[in-house]
Amino acid sequence: MSRLKVIYGFHAVASRLRHHPESVRELYVDVDRKDPRARDFLTLAEGAGVRPHTVPAARLSGMAGTSHHQGVVAQVDEVALVADLDQLVEQNGAGLLLLVLDGIQDPHNLGACLRVADAMGVQAVVAPRDRAVALSPTVAKVASGAVDTVPYITVTNLARTLRDLKDDGVWVVGTDDGATEDLMAAQFKSPMAWVLGAEGAGLRRLTRETCDQLVRIPMFGAVESLNVSVAAGICLYEARRRMVNNH
Repeated sequence: MSRLKVIYGFHAVASRLRHHPESVRELYVDVDRKDPRARDFLTLAEGAGVRPHTVPAARLSGMAGTSHHQGVVAQVDEVALVADLDQLVEQNGAGLLLLVLDGIQDPHNLGACLRVADAMGVQAVVAPRDRAVALSPTVAKVASGAVDTVPYITVTNLARTLRDLKDDGVWVVGTDDGATEDLMAAQFKSPMAWVLGAEGAGLRRLTRETCDQLVRIPMFGAVESLNVSVAAGICLYEARRRMVNNH
């Protein structure tokens, strides 16, 4: 039997209604929300065949564990996305683009990374099982629906997984502030996996040593580092831009 979980926020719940309406067991909306956004949401729910319960905002806060629910909370079944790396490598060929996160423990950062990954057509986000934040209602809200479209694959041994990807012909590129190669000037190969670490800590030593290539993001202002989701957006956009231009 699948395990029920709670998701909240307009984007997260609307995405679930669009992509997996059969997984929505119960839907709750703020009885006092009558604005256009709420009305559009109710129309979406009706079209998906889900009947909402109208309840006070305080009850929604109790269910979500936060007051930042935007007046929408749902109890849903967990949805298993395709999460077999070997299958993804085989299916996507040179078009494979993966995001690997090493040591990301902030749910807001993971949610933002998933949102960026969806926007750039990434086939999966990969992270170590023991050194990473798990999917949660906060992650789902920040991801704005990307948890329903981008598989989040956790692995026991990240370095071994990267070596397996390399054996399958995937080019593994890590970001490192101390790298000599510049993102804009570096040459890459496809298919590829981008590996990013947490802001400040960066990649762990073994992860760094396993990469085929290390690059740095050139900085033109006063700040010395970027949030991991911002860095991921820059790197994935550059990779996707080159993929498009090479076809």
